[in-house]
Amino acid sequence: MLVRASKRPTGQAFAWTQRTKRTAAAVPAFIMSEVETVSTLIGDIYDAALDPALWPGVFDGISAYVGVANTNLYSHDNVGKCAELYFTSAHDPEYRQLYFDSYFKINPLFPTVVFCEAEKSLSIADVVPREEFCKTKFSREWLAPQGYVDAVFSVVEKSRTGCALFTVIRDLTQGLADEETHRRFSLLIPHVRRSLLIGRVIDLHKVEAAALADALDTLAAAMFLVDARGSLVHINVSGHAMLSHGNVLKAANGRLRAIDPHAEQVLGDIFATAPEGDLLLGRKGIAVPLKATDGERYIANVLPLTSGTRRKAGISYAAVAVVFVRKAGLDLPSLPEAIAHEFRLTPAELRVLFSIVDFGGVPEVAGILGVSDNTVRTHLQHVFEKTETSRQADLVKLVAGYSSPFAS
Repeated sequence: MLVRASKRPTGQAFAWTQRTKRTAAAVPAFIMSEVETVSTLIGDIYDAALDPALWPGVFDGISAYVGVANTNLYSHDNVGKCAELYFTSAHDPEYRQLYFDSYFKINPLFPTVVFCEAEKSLSIADVVPREEFCKTKFSREWLAPQGYVDAVFSVVEKSRTGCALFTVIRDLTQGLADEETHRRFSLLIPHVRRSLLIGRVIDLHKVEAAALADALDTLAAAMFLVDARGSLVHINVSGHAMLSHGNVLKAANGRLRAIDPHAEQVLGDIFATAPEGDLLLGRKGIAVPLKATDGERYIANVLPLTSGTRRKAGISYAAVAVVFVRKAGLDLPSLPEAIAHEFRLTPAELRVLFSIVDFGGVPEVAGILGVSDNTVRTHLQHVFEKTETSRQADLVKLVAGYSSPFAS
């Protein structure tokens, strides 16, 4: 059963530290209340890895805890010129449709948001100056009519063509995001990212936690159920094949061990921490890099089994975690990153470049970005100089060239 936070806790800002049961009695009640709320919420987040239908309810809980109007996860594709909403807690259906029909194309956070570090808590002003952002067509026509005043977001996944954002939005009654907003949001980011990555690896609509091993035995990714010492409790077919090769992982005295020493230490720390609950895992092992003896690279994602409905699987198999291992994808820079790096474009110049490519003339771009025609012309002239072009048509060809999967 999904447990949601019924109201925003009344806690004060405080530094999170690892706590044990021996010291719990000495912790103030308001802190323990928040610990319990966050622990329950994180448990729900990991349950959603096994059942995507839980995400909207989980996002309701996140909105209540962080103190925001809504929470959502969506992606932008700079090459395909499209956006996709995966999960949301609350959005006006009409404005949601408007966003994915047209307004995503003029969201000023893109394409420069792809430069942001994954899992970092950011506000709009961290990407685009607030005064400039408020003058954009996106802000005037899509955000303002809904009463939205700020957003806090984090990049949870990057690809060659775009990125996915975990986002919370604040309205007029809540005001601009403050330190407390960022603190609460930051507590949840790594767990949301881990759950999403695992959900993608599993690629199943729903897996009953109590029958986890049976349901995933035919999974293409290698899967290992382990206890707190890393002892192997269950292995799927792909996992057995990986262990037989012995170039990425091995079973030493019945324990799952990584060939790479650093990865071995990280996995050991995760397994030892898992029995203490989801909250203490934090950013540990969200995507543990594994290097094979032949130089190939793999990624391990660890799902704890000590809370929520996943606890049934942990009890059934005497396990504290399930480890998924798959080959890592080719790490290529995104389209905006590649172009900006090659021609040393500033964020403002990059926004003008993509706006010119998508919408054409200077007046149109000025209206969309909320700046003067002269400002657009100045940035455009810099883009021409840096890319050694002289026409807007040349810029379209340049971006198209980088969009090709065969571009060097």
